[in-house]
Amino acid sequence: MRQGIIYAIVAYLAWGLLPLYWKLFQAMGAWEILAHRIVWSIIFVAIIIQVTKRWRSMWRAVTGFKMFGALAICSLLISANWLIFIWAVNNDQVMQTSLGYYMNPLITVLLGVIFLKEKMHAGQWLALILAAFGVMFITFQYGEIPWVSLSLALTFAFYSLAKKLVRMEAMIGLAWETLFVAPIAFGYLLMLQVNGTDTMTSLAWWQLLLLTLAGVATAMPLYWFAQATTRLPLSVVGFIQYLAPTISLLSAVFLFGEPFTQTHLISFGFIWSALIVFTVSSVRMKRKAAPINPEVALKKQA
Repeated sequence: MRQGIIYAIVAYLAWGLLPLYWKLFQAMGAWEILAHRIVWSIIFVAIIIQVTKRWRSMWRAVTGFKMFGALAICSLLISANWLIFIWAVNNDQVMQTSLGYYMNPLITVLLGVIFLKEKMHAGQWLALILAAFGVMFITFQYGEIPWVSLSLALTFAFYSLAKKLVRMEAMIGLAWETLFVAPIAFGYLLMLQVNGTDTMTSLAWWQLLLLTLAGVATAMPLYWFAQATTRLPLSVVGFIQYLAPTISLLSAVFLFGEPFTQTHLISFGFIWSALIVFTVSSVRMKRKAAPINPEVALKKQA
């Protein structure tokens, strides 16, 4: 279990620090950065699959048209999520990304109720109501919907929903998801080169070197997360996941100088309260649903 906790912490620590990484390429447009992320991800994952000799496993992983379609949807959703995140980071909206990923678990549960007919208990409904109050408060105070937060939460929640139809190992899943959009990414970068509008040539050598590591920055946290989920109860992973948006929030305030007003405090307060209620109630429900060991029960009665 200790090893699983280390994997989970490292994965969410890496995700939480991603804004610092994308800020290095602020001179580039979000679409160009996204294209590079897709291209370098497919290259890195292809190297991993080649080294581990898993090409056959990759092709065999797609068992039918339904899974093929689900993978295509996953690809579009995660690409949209990446684009919104990169745009937000490089337009001084890191705090909104933090709010979005705090909201994500709650929206994921709601989608499970709507599409998978899963049941929610009272604590989860209360958590959703508190989160809704948080979003409505910041919307009314600033006169606009926090679309970055909602878009990130919704795209990743729908991505998680689609992933339920696609049960495959993390690296192979990422390979398929990037493979679907790789031709578009390659074509876009080629178009920029032909038109002379690419900004990659204006980067310093160390920025170019770090840009080639976009595939590593994308794939390795997924690998660490997959290792964590095989070693830990989901309740533990669910608790550790709040590390990433917390790091992003702290980065937004203390490193990037984004204002954290009283409105933000109240809105985030509703979200944090919702997450506390959600986590505590979920853990309690899992404990109640856990099968009772007859020997332990007899000992307690004795």
